[in-house]
Amino acid sequence: MALEGLELVKQGKVRDVYSLGDDFLFVATDRISAFDVVLGSEIPDKGKVLNLISAFWFEKTTHIVKNHMVEYRFDNFPENLQKYPYLKNRSMIVKKAKVFPVECIVRGYLVGSGYKEYSQKGTVCGIKLPEGLKLASKLEEPIFTPSTKAESGHDENISFEKMKDIIGDEKAEKLKEISLKLYKFAYEYAIERGIIIADTKFEFGEIDGEIVLIDEALTPDSSRFWPVEEYKVGQNPPSFDKQYVRDYLEEIKWDKKPPAPSLSEEVIENTRKKYFEAFSKLTGKSIEEYL
Repeated sequence: MALEGLELVKQGKVRDVYSLGDDFLFVATDRISAFDVVLGSEIPDKGKVLNLISAFWFEKTTHIVKNHMVEYRFDNFPENLQKYPYLKNRSMIVKKAKVFPVECIVRGYLVGSGYKEYSQKGTVCGIKLPEGLKLASKLEEPIFTPSTKAESGHDENISFEKMKDIIGDEKAEKLKEISLKLYKFAYEYAIERGIIIADTKFEFGEIDGEIVLIDEALTPDSSRFWPVEEYKVGQNPPSFDKQYVRDYLEEIKWDKKPPAPSLSEEVIENTRKKYFEAFSKLTGKSIEEYL
């Protein structure tokens, strides 16, 4: 949805970004992407869930690192934004930051591309792991595996040494330290509430020379969320994220090239419920009051 009168500076796969002078307005849409393609169907209220979960974590992790969030409560938005009811609960005002050109990924479990690499080489992103691990095995300690930030197409895994080459030793070490602290804090919080955060992706920037957490944080789209009660080593646990959508697209043998097929009503509704469940488990609140 275009917001007339506001300057749209970027339209990502699932988020629209508007300029507000020194700040940005981040708008989480209900678009959903899979295999780097935006699908023809939307997941109603998905944007609200992602925006509110990010705001929740931003408020909860300031003891570890500051973040770019200025305001997410619609009633506190400037008057010129309050004429767009669409923005309520799906947008936040954030400070503009100088973005680091790397993504900071922390993996606590062996799954996805990491498991594929381990099966072939015994490593994940070049990091040697113990022998005998299975799919979905918990790692002895979470590992830090950065990647490049691709404007289009796939991000590319890089070594920590390569990350140092890109942003400098000191900043690379700091981002690694902060990422691991964030993951460990969020992991311990979430597992008590029935969610395993198997892995996650953070993005950082600088504001006045200070490192801050930006983008979205610890959402079902930037992380793998697994239900504790269904976790079992040796098999891929069901996720609270869009893995359900990916599995459906694999089933119908889509070639993963645009245009993407539309999703069935059942897949849309079941995916929506998964996002809602993740929100309520993490925050202890019902999403219904925010719809």
